[in-house]
Amino acid sequence: MTYPDARYFEEGGESSATLRPADAGPDLLVGPADSDRVHRGTQVHYLGTGGSTNGAFGLYRWEMGPKPSGPMPHFHRTITESFYILSGTVRLYDGTGWKDAAVGQFLFVPEGGVHAFRNESGEPASMLLLFTPGAPREAYFEELAEIAATGRRLSDEEWTDLYLRHDQYMV
Repeated sequence: MTYPDARYFEEGGESSATLRPADAGPDLLVGPADSDRVHRGTQVHYLGTGGSTNGAFGLYRWEMGPKPSGPMPHFHRTITESFYILSGTVRLYDGTGWKDAAVGQFLFVPEGGVHAFRNESGEPASMLLLFTPGAPREAYFEELAEIAATGRRLSDEEWTDLYLRHDQYMV
């Protein structure tokens, strides 16, 4: 294993870092608000997108409410995905079965690795999701959120098209 080829060629460094405040609100809300207008679904924070990291990675904080949520088993052909549990318990599928993952546990999934995640604990849970390289996953998340918010029903062909556009292969 070696360092990758250089991507920066100037003599000195530059001031180009970005800082996201810890109290920044979510970039995406998935699921409806309750009758008291409190959102109890999933809140997604775009910490570092493929666009903001020059395609290096995508990093998202995924804060799930107490209701069951998460995708069914699937794989990606072009990206890896990693999960790091920040709070609560998240059920992770590692290709062999579902495992309850607690705070501090980490799962790495290479290209082609079957995986999934769900919050079935009845309590809130949060995790970091890391994609490498930095694919435009926000568009996928936003489309799923719009489908959930509007109740729009997709045909099998429309689901297939959505998944193909976003490197998502259901198993």
